[in-house]
Amino acid sequence: MQRAAPEDWYRVERVGDDVTHICEPFIREFYRCNMWHVRGRDRDLLMDSGMGVVSLRAWVPLVTEKRCFAVASHTHFDHIGAHHEFPDRLVHAAEATLLAHPTRTGTLVEPYVSDEIFTRLPPEPYRSAAYVVPAAPATRILADGDVIDLGNRHFEVIHTPGHSPGGIALWEADTGILFSGDIVYDGPLVEDAYHSDSRDYHASMKRLHDLPVRIVHGGHFPSYGGERHRRIIRRWLDEKERG
Repeated sequence: MQRAAPEDWYRVERVGDDVTHICEPFIREFYRCNMWHVRGRDRDLLMDSGMGVVSLRAWVPLVTEKRCFAVASHTHFDHIGAHHEFPDRLVHAAEATLLAHPTRTGTLVEPYVSDEIFTRLPPEPYRSAAYVVPAAPATRILADGDVIDLGNRHFEVIHTPGHSPGGIALWEADTGILFSGDIVYDGPLVEDAYHSDSRDYHASMKRLHDLPVRIVHGGHFPSYGGERHRRIIRRWLDEKERG
């Protein structure tokens, strides 16, 4: 399989509200994490950091322009691979150990990472069989209700277990923006990871349903509006409650 050049590895697109979408286009869509950069007055915020197979800070200058909170929506490989490149690393308490001591099974490198998840391989010397997530011990442990303060913007931490124990979403009430992580997005949801929990998942979905969201930026797949958000969750809840 052809290898990508490092300068081509990331795609960067501004989406409004001083939010920028960063992704790794040569990873197939199901496995491709959405990284969300938010510009703040005093600090910036990065929700998730991708696989880390190419240096994010070296090839996306945007994330180096200001001190940046690197927030982990959870600790699966596709979301925390470049967290070690940032001095400020935030994660929920339930997954702090995995961020500090990642394993191939704990971060779902096994069974998911193989050459087949790419349309072009990362640059040399990448090898799927040897890929590991670098350790990135948290500098701040998050809990439900905490606020991440960027000076002029404030994001509330919503603990959303279900996909994983320490999953979180970030909610900006002033703008109606929800960064939902992997608990909900407009695509096939993963509810059967080794540490997923169906009861927690149900409670998290019910909690997110009633938020007055304007736009949802999920961990995967395209963003969508408030009406679509409630329809996705309502359909999911109806299917579970009927079953």
